[in-house]
Amino acid sequence: MALWAVRAAQLRDVPQNVQTFLKQHEADELDHLKQFETMLGHQSRGREVLPTVPQQWPALAVLLFGYEALGLEFAKLLIGLRPDMASIVEDEETHVGFFERELRKILAGNAVGAEQARVSARAWWKKLPRTVDRYLQDEELDVCRADMRAMMLAAIQQRFIAVGLQAPSEMA
Repeated sequence: MALWAVRAAQLRDVPQNVQTFLKQHEADELDHLKQFETMLGHQSRGREVLPTVPQQWPALAVLLFGYEALGLEFAKLLIGLRPDMASIVEDEETHVGFFERELRKILAGNAVGAEQARVSARAWWKKLPRTVDRYLQDEELDVCRADMRAMMLAAIQQRFIAVGLQAPSEMA
């Protein structure tokens, strides 16, 4: 999802520093995809149509931040099984950190952009549990699914709160 969202985001009107970052981000995501394809011995099929992403930068920043935070949590799980893939965690931490800084700028900026980011965060948060459930549906995860789900949601919730997108009471 991240690769395609990053590609779609590059077609939006975003600040120049974000456009520059997204180009490098796409290259990182392509490298990760190649690593997984090599590891699994399976080439993924590309998408013919990019996903729809928000037009406005504050909402788009929330979407990218949320998916990067989710990707970071999966990467952390991955290195528990494959320590040789630690570079993916480092990349994901860089990506998450970039969007955290951008969101802090948005939230400290004009009130309209800040409110748009907070509204987008609440909407994205409502979809997150279903997304996590879909990603954790493999039967191999039956014994640990509930714990993994709770851990991922809690970690992402902490990131949303720390960046200032939501108060703890709004996260329920």
